Amino acid sequence: MEGAPVIVVGAGLSGLATALGTALGGRRVTVFESADLIGGAAAYSGGQVWVGANHVATQEGIEDDLDRTERYVRAIAAAHPELLDVTAMQRWLTAAPEAVQHWEAVGAVTWTLISGLADYHAEAEGALSSGRYLTGEPVSAGVLGDWRKRLRVSPYFRMGSTYGDIMAEGRRQLTSATGNSADGDMLTMGTGLVAGFLARAVQQESVELLVSTPVRELLQDNEGAVVGVRAEGPDGVVERHGPVVLATSTYDWDPQLAYEFLGLHEDDFGSMAPDSIRGDGIRLARTVGAAIARIPATCVPMVPGWRVGDGFANGPEYAMPHAMIVDNGGRRFCNDSYWVDVVPKALDPADPHLPFFLIWDEQHHGKYGLGATPPGGTYPPGLVTSAPTLQALGVALGIDGEQLETTAARFSEQAAAGRDPDFGRGSIEFVNRFSGDPGHAPNPVLGPITEAPFHGMRLLFLGTAIGSSGVLADGEGRVLGETGDVIPGLYAIGSCAATTTFGSGYNSGMALSRGLTSAYLVSQRLSTAGG
Repeated sequence: MEGAPVIVVGAGLSGLATALGTALGGRRVTVFESADLIGGAAAYSGGQVWVGANHVATQEGIEDDLDRTERYVRAIAAAHPELLDVTAMQRWLTAAPEAVQHWEAVGAVTWTLISGLADYHAEAEGALSSGRYLTGEPVSAGVLGDWRKRLRVSPYFRMGSTYGDIMAEGRRQLTSATGNSADGDMLTMGTGLVAGFLARAVQQESVELLVSTPVRELLQDNEGAVVGVRAEGPDGVVERHGPVVLATSTYDWDPQLAYEFLGLHEDDFGSMAPDSIRGDGIRLARTVGAAIARIPATCVPMVPGWRVGDGFANGPEYAMPHAMIVDNGGRRFCNDSYWVDVVPKALDPADPHLPFFLIWDEQHHGKYGLGATPPGGTYPPGLVTSAPTLQALGVALGIDGEQLETTAARFSEQAAAGRDPDFGRGSIEFVNRFSGDPGHAPNPVLGPITEAPFHGMRLLFLGTAIGSSGVLADGEGRVLGETGDVIPGLYAIGSCAATTTFGSGYNSGMALSRGLTSAYLVSQRLSTAGG
């Protein structure tokens, strides 16, 4: 298939990077995007890219190395070592520093370090207190020209805001509740990161970018190699022939796949991702015999959130002072500021805690608000239940009210002292800096729940477009069949591919890191080997 154009399915960050890298390598590329907007889940994200021993940290005098980075990944994946593909992990960790330098060198991004942001698991061997989180410098919307109107803009971060702002003001102060400037000139966070890659990709005459054109079928030759795609565009069927790179993210908005991989029904699961994230790549790969790797639901990056109309919302409110999470018995069961602890405890097969609820008081309402509701504002009808006492609130929510009152009393006594010996809320440096209230003392995520009226609502888990389970690919991004053999002509990158690269562990920024690294490796391979 020497000289055939490369076909990329999905115009998120990984797909755009693959298209750019392959075009710079001298091949034509067609990118198919099912939605009418570009950027996928990455455009909604915080734009964190986790890379050990990266060049920016080195320039700033931070000591790190690949051995220490690997020890950290192994440590956080230790609960299920059988899920970790060590070869793929080492390929990712080794290539990631080279990949981020490459993307900067070709003008897709200018990296900056998110100073002071610690690895999730500070207690793990190899953890670093600062230096592994990169993000892009702000990008002027003007560089996109007519493509600006096709760019997804995050509803979760105010455009123009930076991580310096978050550290100083708190994440809650920089959400859409305070006026996301979707039309602003400076694009930041995940939106800005995607914008830089989009701007460079569309500058390449050899890149064809087709929106509103979902791929319906993978084409194979008589020997089973993937040789092209058939898609459905606004003007009819579109067919292209060449090696195929699946970059469609995960399955968040497909209830059937969400239940298959997570065991969660729609009452307990939603998503923060764009609603175009529907498992297209997984379904396409299955039609040609690809293997699917499964990661336990207890290890999947999900966050507590709530339903709003036909969509879902999430913010750091559950991690702010004067709030706690309880089960329907009225008891706390986890470090409820930290999704990494909430998910496995709530979904523990031996001791599940669904349904679960967020409880807060009037101090929280007055200081922080909720989602689009500003501090002290009126909550949307039907979303929040309020009552003059905690016992009455429990009864209204279907929770044991007497136990809820007892739980809140113990929590409040400890929170006032800035500690939580029961579950460790307030002990995770990453959460305290990224999600808490920097102006609250003695701890940015702990405050008593004592001021009436009291408020509560049922929570559900929201996917973050990192479904973990997905297409099985090797360290080079090549899709593997059920027998373990490579399926010729087919690649899977980003969150379309199962996270066997880091197994059952996760740290913010690993998904984008792996996506950009896989895009680098695959585009290099396709540029030099012809597919």
